[in-house]
This record gives sequence, structure tokens and C-alpha cells, in this order.
Amino acid sequence: MDTTQDHKNELREFIPKPDRPPITTTSGPLGWLKKNLFGNIWNTLLTAAVFGLLFLILKPFWEWTVVNAVWTASTRRECMSISPDGACWAGIIPWINNLMYGLYPDRLQWRVDLGFVLGILWFLPLALKKAKHKMQIALLGILLMPFLANYLFLGGERSNFHYIVACSALGALLLIYLNIVLNYLNGKSLVRYIEPFIERMAKQHTALFSYLIIWFIATGVIAVLFKSQTLEYVSVDAWGGLFLTLIISGVSIVAALPIGIVLALGRRSDMPIIKWFSICTIELVRSVPMITVLFMSVTMLPLFFPNTMELNKLVQVLVAVCLFAGAYMAETVRGGLQAIPRGQYDAAKSLGIGYWYTMIFIILPQALRAMIPNIVTSFISLFKDTTLVSIIGLFDIMLMARNISIDKNWLGLHTEPLVAISILFFVFCYSMSRYSQRLEKRLNPNK
Repeated sequence: MDTTQDHKNELREFIPKPDRPPITTTSGPLGWLKKNLFGNIWNTLLTAAVFGLLFLILKPFWEWTVVNAVWTASTRRECMSISPDGACWAGIIPWINNLMYGLYPDRLQWRVDLGFVLGILWFLPLALKKAKHKMQIALLGILLMPFLANYLFLGGERSNFHYIVACSALGALLLIYLNIVLNYLNGKSLVRYIEPFIERMAKQHTALFSYLIIWFIATGVIAVLFKSQTLEYVSVDAWGGLFLTLIISGVSIVAALPIGIVLALGRRSDMPIIKWFSICTIELVRSVPMITVLFMSVTMLPLFFPNTMELNKLVQVLVAVCLFAGAYMAETVRGGLQAIPRGQYDAAKSLGIGYWYTMIFIILPQALRAMIPNIVTSFISLFKDTTLVSIIGLFDIMLMARNISIDKNWLGLHTEPLVAISILFFVFCYSMSRYSQRLEKRLNPNK
């Protein structure tokens, strides 16, 4: 018998391989540092160089702003005698109220706070996941909130129309939060409770009629409750500080996008009059600096109105800033429209969809979603550029900061107010940037 064949038929002995080493995880703070900052020798050297440079830059700034700073003093001379190498924050503290509200009376500043709180409450549901009809909430806020804010900030005797619109804004805000509370409790809206009664009178659009009836009742109740309340008049000339800066930037940011969309669509129109009017408007506004547009609005805009009609400087500035921002936004929107493939338009035409329906529900949502970074960049630039209104005499936060340096007690205090304003502007701009990144991730269809 062949011994080789017998050897092959024998049962072979199983020899296990040695265990593999455990997988190195990169979770936790130490794992993140090793992965992002100390992954190899070059990353380690670059991290050390960057941190060393930051230390050299931030150490003197920290010592000037905090370590050697003076927080309590009555004059700038006293600050210099206490710590000549530190910041004199004692000169900023007495002016904080003016930096926030300008010359607005102290006893009436609660109206400004209430107006901004109501504005935040109105747009807060846009960040809630369970809030429904967010587009309607945003549109109502854009249309009604200015009337309510103007009624609170300006005060005085107002027309019945203005009072009713302000009360309707409060009624709409009340219904928004009632619906949110009911939605979190049982998943139903307020309309669902009265819709069965409305169905007896109207067979179609019962939800819309139900909402309008509730809104009408809420508006009437609020109008009756506050009918006897009168607000003291505060002239626009007293508005200033961060309060005025937020009003100008907020109105211009809200108005810039619709103006830009209209001008962008007009520039792409097949109608020669609309096309060339849009082109001339965009190119004319974009070819001059913003300060020129502001001066022209103050000097030339009153020429187009009757002599009996008096325009305050704030209205003229708002018109100029909105037009300037809309012209720049038009080119941003036009770039987004050109990025949409032609097949989207052809597909809509093949289905028999009209021009406006195609633009509103198909093209513009895709274009605006792709242009979120550019749009927010324009908003941030606009927010910073609103400080130019101080040149034409509006007491925004920049002009109020300059007034600190001409105060007899703080004469020559220039650096500290500018540093404080820079930090404040960084907080606002960084918040806008972070929100845009979050919104971009949420709207990303490929996530």
C-alpha cells in the first residue's frame, strides 16, 4: 500500500491563528485630539505652531482686556492713573444704556424689549420640529410684525387701521402658540375643534374659514382689552444704539430677498421693458458705494414726494438700504437660478405647469437651497454695513460709541468702545453663520 496516500487521508491537526490586535478607537476627547491635531509628526508641529502664535496674540489682548483692566472709575484720567496698560471699561459701563437704546427714554424702554421679545417668539416656532405651517407663520410675521413693532416703538395717536392690524398680529401670535401647545399635547390643532361646526355652513375650505373665524375673535377680544391703553409718543429722532441697528438691518434683510428675487426674475424675463428696467436698476445700484445711495436717499428722495409730505430720515434710509441689498441679492439669486438644469423647466412645461407655479414650487426652492451660503454671507455683510448710517446722522450703535470719546469725563476713549462693538458684532454674525450651516444640513436632500 502506498504510504503517501495513507498520509493524505490522515486527519490533519487544526492549528488556530493568533488573535488579532484590538481595534484602536478614536472616540472621546483624546481620540478627537489624536485624529485631528496630533495624527502624525507634521500635524503635531503645525498644531504647536498655531497654538504658539495664538498664545503670542491672545496673551497681550487678555492682559489688556481682563487682567489689567479698570472696571470702576469716574474719569478717564483716573483710569490711567490706576492702570495705564489696561482697558478702561469703567467708561463703557455708564454708556451701556445709550449703546443699547440710544436716546430712547429710560422709563419707556420696556416697549423696545417687549417688541423684540414678541419678534423672537414669532419666529421661534420655525426652529421647532412639531410646529406646522412654518411658511405661513413666517409670511404672517413678515407682514404683520412691523405694524405691531411700530405701534410699540413709536406710540402716540395711531389710526384705527394701524391699531386693528397690530391687534390682529397679537391674535395671530396667540393662535400660533395655542396650536403648538395643542399639537404637543394631543397632535391636534385648534381648528380641528371648531371645524365640525363650520362644516354645517361651508362645505369647502372649512379649515381656512375656521382659522379666520378664530383669528377674528381673538383680534376682537385683544382690541377691546387694550382699547383704553395709550402709549406715549417717542420720536424717531430718539431711536438709536443697537436698537436702531437691529431695526435697519432686520428690515433690510427681510426685504432684500423678495426684492432680489423680483429683480432676478425680471432680468431673466423675455419682456424687454421688464428686463432692461431690472438690469438698469441692478447695475446702477451695484456700481456706486452704499454711502452714495444713503446720501442720495436723504437728499433726492424727498423730491419725488409732495412738499406737504414730510419723510423722516429713518424711512429714507430704510428705502435706500433695502434697494441696495436687493440689487446685490438679485445677482446671488440669478446665480442660483442658472445652476438649475434646463431639464427642470422642460419637465414642468411638459406637464402643463405654468410659469409662476414652476418658479415658486419647483425652481426657486432648489435655487435658494443651493445659494444659502451666499445669501447668508450677503446678510452678514449687510448687517455690518448698516453702521454707515451714522455718517448721515442716525444715532446707531457706532455713532453712540463715538460719542463716548467726546464725553468730558471720558475724553479720548476710542479703543474700548470699538472693541466692545466688535465683540458684539462677532456674536451676531457668528450666530447667523452657525444657523445657516444648520439650515443647510437640514435642507440637504443628499443627507
